[in-house]
Amino acid sequence: LHLCDRRQRQMCIRDSICIVNINKRMEEVPGMIYVTGDTHGDQILWDACIGDFLKEGDTIIVLGDFGIGFFDGRYWPEEMFYDYLSEQKYTVLFIDGNHENFEKLSSFPVGQWNGGRVRFIRNNVIHLMRGEIYDIDGKKVFCFGGGYSLDKDYRVPGRTWWSQEMPNDGEYRNATKNLEECGFKVDYILTHTAPADTVEYMSRLRLGIKNTVVEELPLISYLQWIVEKTQYDKWYFGHFHIDAELWENQYAVLDSIRELHTGNLIKIRC
Repeated sequence: LHLCDRRQRQMCIRDSICIVNINKRMEEVPGMIYVTGDTHGDQILWDACIGDFLKEGDTIIVLGDFGIGFFDGRYWPEEMFYDYLSEQKYTVLFIDGNHENFEKLSSFPVGQWNGGRVRFIRNNVIHLMRGEIYDIDGKKVFCFGGGYSLDKDYRVPGRTWWSQEMPNDGEYRNATKNLEECGFKVDYILTHTAPADTVEYMSRLRLGIKNTVVEELPLISYLQWIVEKTQYDKWYFGHFHIDAELWENQYAVLDSIRELHTGNLIKIRC
């Protein structure tokens, strides 16, 4: 059944689900693992173009701007959408971007999952937190969300924009500590925005919807430091609203769905 068939379904109690699963660990990922770009709280996009593609046991990772706080639809509320996802046989992982309701996101309890801290939105809908490193399918995956909103002036603080979109000092320190502990060697890096040199590279090629933004410099400079310091196999990011295979094993992702381990393009979201 699709989401639109469940409009009358009674909403479950979110907190009880999260507490029960607070220490859940996924020992292995039996299906395929994919990455895709910003979904911006679009329920129709998810139901028609992402959910139908995923099979039992699959995992999909959204590279920021998942849309926490923006999933209220015309026919169904946000919590009902999460209930719908919780009934699926696949797992949804996401890092945060800049277009999230960070007050709502921070209301979900923090637990441990696959070696790092997470927030459980539902049993199988999991927020991968900034600076954490996870063991996913036998690979080390470093995550660091956040970004700057170019449309900030058109948004309302506390309703459609939150200052927590940019990382704080504690999140930078946590990321550095975790990278040091693994010897600056991971398999994959997942971020919302991109390292400074990559942003400049895309700007010169006129790729994406934004160039270098002064307000984002602390974040992209930190990511550039990670590029220069860390050994990694592949780096995936969203934010720029383009699909492109770039340099240094980096991929800009929006509508593409790529296989995590290989980087292969599997399909384009409709």
